[in-house]
Amino acid sequence: MEAIKKIHHITAIVGDPNENLKFYRDVLGLRLIKQTVNFDDPGVYHLYFGDHNDTPGTVITFFPWTNDNKGRKGSGQVGRIAFRVPKGSLGYWKEQLTTQNLKVELTQLFGKDTLEFDDVHGLELAIVEGNAPADNHDIVGFHGSVLLSANPEGTKELLTDIMGLKQLDIKGDNYHFETVGEEKHHIISSIPPQAAGRFGIGTVHHIAWSVPDLDVLKAWQDTLHESGFGVTEVRDRNYFKSIYTSEKGNVVFEFATDGPGFDLDEDKNSLGTALKLPEQYEHRREEYETSLPKLDL
Repeated sequence: MEAIKKIHHITAIVGDPNENLKFYRDVLGLRLIKQTVNFDDPGVYHLYFGDHNDTPGTVITFFPWTNDNKGRKGSGQVGRIAFRVPKGSLGYWKEQLTTQNLKVELTQLFGKDTLEFDDVHGLELAIVEGNAPADNHDIVGFHGSVLLSANPEGTKELLTDIMGLKQLDIKGDNYHFETVGEEKHHIISSIPPQAAGRFGIGTVHHIAWSVPDLDVLKAWQDTLHESGFGVTEVRDRNYFKSIYTSEKGNVVFEFATDGPGFDLDEDKNSLGTALKLPEQYEHRREEYETSLPKLDL
């Protein structure tokens, strides 16, 4: 199998959808590129944010829960999510975040200066400079993420021996990996394991890895099955097709195709401006438009 080259998207559970929208649009400057529902729980929004070209590898998505069911961060989850910004932008972002009354800590989590902070619902985020300069300070996509594995050695085996990531180093209590694509997404796997986490507001549900098309996705399905992993059937998410597995450290991995893309059902210029439902829920549109909170677009 050809190595996995990049992250496709990361999906987290957060709170009030308008607080989520305001933070990622107005504070982080990302674009709302799709508003739909959780295909497996259609009474909940599924909101997608990305760069202004809806590029795979830049997309973070959310299930905004309107209850008060807070999660517990721990093993079996994705931990801190890091965004990448142009070279020379870290000072700008430190000021931007502190002016929003966010607590910002400068660390070396990803082997270089890393701004760590939490979003409005307690989701752990970070910002890291890339190597390429730009004429603005906009987020250009993911830098990477932390995996809170319950079995760090098992997670390492999958990442390196099967998925083809490159192991960079071991520093302190972390393994450090990098994808082989031009994006060079960084993955930190913490060792030793933490206590088990519980999904809820402020936690990450899964990380999705990018594959080019359906044929390659099916090949990954076979490879994972032959390697002893339980793998789902191919699921149609309208904007991509995907499979899911729980790796040996209990972190949910999704493998998702790059196409057909988020402009399948709306023009690129109007992405995210209307509620888009999959065909199986279209007959309940009036119900969802009434029950889902109105977004402050």
